[in-house]
Amino acid sequence: MRRLGTGIGWRPEIADAVERMPGIDWVEVVAENVCPGHLPASLLRLREHGVTVIPHGVSLGLGGADRPDEGRLSALAERAEALGSPLVTEHLAFVRAGGPLTASPRLEAGHLLPVPRTRDALDVLCENVRIAQDALPVPLALENIAAMFSWPGEELTEGQFLSELVERTGVRLLIDVANLHTNHVNRGEDPAEALAALPVEAIAYVHVAGGFERDGVWHDSHAHPVPRPVLDILTELASRTAPAGVLLERDENFPEPAELERELTMIREAVRAGRDRADEDRDGAADPDGGAAGGGDAAPARPVVGARERLGVAQAAVLSSLVAGTPVPEGFDRVRMGVQARALASKRADVVAKVAPELPDMLGQGYRAAFLDYARLRPMTGGYRRDALDFAGHLLESGRPEGPGGRRELREWWLDRAGPAPRPSGGRAARAARAARRVLTRHRH
Repeated sequence: MRRLGTGIGWRPEIADAVERMPGIDWVEVVAENVCPGHLPASLLRLREHGVTVIPHGVSLGLGGADRPDEGRLSALAERAEALGSPLVTEHLAFVRAGGPLTASPRLEAGHLLPVPRTRDALDVLCENVRIAQDALPVPLALENIAAMFSWPGEELTEGQFLSELVERTGVRLLIDVANLHTNHVNRGEDPAEALAALPVEAIAYVHVAGGFERDGVWHDSHAHPVPRPVLDILTELASRTAPAGVLLERDENFPEPAELERELTMIREAVRAGRDRADEDRDGAADPDGGAAGGGDAAPARPVVGARERLGVAQAAVLSSLVAGTPVPEGFDRVRMGVQARALASKRADVVAKVAPELPDMLGQGYRAAFLDYARLRPMTGGYRRDALDFAGHLLESGRPEGPGGRRELREWWLDRAGPAPRPSGGRAARAARAARRVLTRHRH
């Protein structure tokens, strides 16, 4: 496996600081946030200076019941080629459910959700991974995710699930030690047991990130300092294998560059402590880094007849309960599912505020409450930009914001982005859009 060294997640907010940071060997960029034909100048300069750039996808949903979307796979492949990346990474998660496979409405989670550790889910995942591997120009690595809830009736532990996935597909792993900590707090899973079951030779690199605990639930925020328990898990992993690369993730509440550099130093020290422990424990044993980087030859495929339908029905029921207000399926912890539902709605509010910053500007302090009220029973069906337009349509239909000046500004904003013939977003929102257009037409004449 190619040695990567120490890296940091590249984000526009810290681009200048990352370019000046000493000891940055590589960066990771959210694949969906860059355009191959218009790469940010900062990424181009980093590449010119020999810094490796790896695209990290968040929307493929390989853990979902459907076959991978060809368009999303093509987009990920284009970014890998444009960035000259040695590999691409994605998540072991599902992000949407429903649709023709289940004869139910298509729903988007807007975030990563855990797949059940069952034989059905593993069979579907393995086939989806093979499809993705065939479509990508470079190797694929999958990341374990953080979860707030558990699926009832699981048949495998996380370590067993990942180990068999590698054995059957040869896929590489991106191990997020912060997510192992999250699952320890939220699901009672022992990080050491998960690490002990992993095929360490398949690990492409490692993620480290911060979060916070509230009411017994750990939130993987990527907006807080890396806590000591996460660094301890990193040390434990490094005592088992020398990771090819370790990367610090930070997505919100960016501190001063000196603080980020301090965290990078702590990460290097945690890895060094693990390697020192390995040297002490090694008694003439073989190098723990030996073995195939990709987990060996892939095992023969297993048939997935019926598995996609069964998984699809289960995931659609779970996602519908989280984003559309339907009952929580039998066997799930209703309290935890409520926490997850609120977290998804909050995530939607945050991302819509980023992709459409004019909305919180127009609504002021009332933006968040208004959006959460809108999102409570209105699932996202077409991505965050569509969500912003639908939210604006909902506000116009409801006679908000108060005052003709505010409504006029919002109508202008909606029409400017939706165009003269916007795609219908549902009955009431579409009617609101048409009403707004009629009002503007009258005002102009």
